[in-house]
Amino acid sequence: MAKVKKAFFCRNCGYESAKWVGKCPSCGEWNTFVEETVQKEPAQPSFTPAGERNRPQPVREIQRQEYTRTDLGNGEMNRVLGGGLVQGSMILLGGEPGIGKSTLSLQLALKAGGIKTLYVSGEESPHQIKMRAERIGIGNDECYIYSETNLENILHQVTDYKPDLVIIDSIQTIHSDSIDSSPGSVSQIRECAALLMKYAKQTNTSVIIIGHITKDGIIAGPKILEHIVDVVLQFEGDNNNIYRILRSIKNRFGATFEIGVFEMRGEGLIEVTNPSEILLSHYDEPLSGIAVGAAVDGARAYLIETQALVSTAAYGTPQRSATGFDSRRLNMLLAVLEKRVGLKMYTKDVFLNFAGGFKISDTGLDMSVVAAILSSYFDRPLNNTTCFAGEIGLSGEIRPAPRSEQRISEAARLGFGRIIVSGYLRKSLPKPPKGIEIVYINKIEELARTLFGSGE
Repeated sequence: MAKVKKAFFCRNCGYESAKWVGKCPSCGEWNTFVEETVQKEPAQPSFTPAGERNRPQPVREIQRQEYTRTDLGNGEMNRVLGGGLVQGSMILLGGEPGIGKSTLSLQLALKAGGIKTLYVSGEESPHQIKMRAERIGIGNDECYIYSETNLENILHQVTDYKPDLVIIDSIQTIHSDSIDSSPGSVSQIRECAALLMKYAKQTNTSVIIIGHITKDGIIAGPKILEHIVDVVLQFEGDNNNIYRILRSIKNRFGATFEIGVFEMRGEGLIEVTNPSEILLSHYDEPLSGIAVGAAVDGARAYLIETQALVSTAAYGTPQRSATGFDSRRLNMLLAVLEKRVGLKMYTKDVFLNFAGGFKISDTGLDMSVVAAILSSYFDRPLNNTTCFAGEIGLSGEIRPAPRSEQRISEAARLGFGRIIVSGYLRKSLPKPPKGIEIVYINKIEELARTLFGSGE
């Protein structure tokens, strides 16, 4: 007989407590605990000897298993997953509301030719989905649409149709009759995800579930499910911009350093195979305050345009504004410029922006940021065939950027004639690609002389 009891769960991270507490010990949020009814079987420890089917094995004797991957018909998605969809895997696709999770998942179902897919929607009717499908384009005759929120009914239909891929949109709308709580609660999300995971492993069926994160972060989101699923994908981007980044946070079947870039259009999400082309602008005449940096996100190198504006502060306190870049790191770079180069940055307003609305955390773009600031400070355009890759320390030294060789190769591939990097790479870098000159500098003071000569 099942033992019914009450428990308190944090709506933000899913932490369970026997009593109500004001501040969550796990995530530190206040007033997020709610009481829910949970069912647990009484613990029955067994001390019988292990059977022959499952026994400990020496690690050297375990046979290596090769996973079968399925081509989803989407190159960027295949890249992030590590080469394709692994049969029997469970994938969590998370992101903010309106970012394009439903569009991407429906696009996968419609474009994956030859893969029998069941798209389960708990938010839209089949007629609404059909309107979006016609806009995207139907390329898979084996794609079935099913609107349902009851997990038992979903599993019954999945058992009858036996699809190769099941997409659940979204896990917050699904509920099970075995749990006495409302859909979207911590107990329902955890139980429904566990049952779907059990079905995926037993039938070797791949499952993609969508998890919503509210803007306020008060409803339990994908973080509860990260330990259950095999793969966690984060869909990032700004609703005001058309570009989206699909990032792998967890992957039991591959690496987590790959990203996929998409462009949101009327006909759906279009793959961006060469991000550098969309992140570089072409001007009729040179403009000051613009520098091109060689960035790396995971294992993917691309060039991005850095834009800076330096103007005289109209008020007593200068303004510092950075879009897509850590404002604290910007303040640090400005302090280094003031201390090591002698620029009076305390009298200047500084505004920083990256093309395409991308959010950059790569420290290898420090030199690109400083070069753009110097260009705007002196109001002198930079050579449009020069790019930068280097990290700047507090003492003003130029440190090597991670994966510098990959950055140099990307710059050479796009036709740049010169790249400025750290002088510490002089002995470690191999022979540079043809057509590009590598300039080595060790101090930030050398950057201004390299860009403008000794006159400044």
